[in-house]
Amino acid sequence: MEFGKINYFFTIALDLAHQAFKEDEVPVGAVITNKHGDILAKTHNTKERTNNPCHHAEILAIEEASQKLNSWRLLDCDLYVTLEPCPMCLAALSQARIRNIYFGAYDPKGGAISLGQKLHNDKRLNHKLNVFGGFKHLECSQLVSNFFRQKRKQYAKKKPF
Repeated sequence: MEFGKINYFFTIALDLAHQAFKEDEVPVGAVITNKHGDILAKTHNTKERTNNPCHHAEILAIEEASQKLNSWRLLDCDLYVTLEPCPMCLAALSQARIRNIYFGAYDPKGGAISLGQKLHNDKRLNHKLNVFGGFKHLECSQLVSNFFRQKRKQYAKKKPF
């Protein structure tokens, strides 16, 4: 995959993450493309709005792309996501047969790979996927950090002293 295409899809994913931020959702955006680079899904987190803990950007993107392809198998598809996938999302991406995952910021507190849950390298599983991290890391991580900094300030204002 050429860097220009990766950069292009990360720009879209970051726009979605900014949209999530404005909607008071954890700012994560995700894009799924087919092998030709056509966008099949563009989503962001909606956990807060829907009160559904499974509504991570990656899960919603899998659902959208699967509906578009009329198949749960997303063979030869790639995911671009602004934050390292959590264990739930990495497992779902493996089940969906995603080819490549490109993520932005590492997530040492919740990211599957950072936590040592490397399903993509588990030789016992029948589907192998490639995972590449650190794309636009600074921009992606600053967005998440700013979101949680704002949340802590809001919480501190509400907290009685």
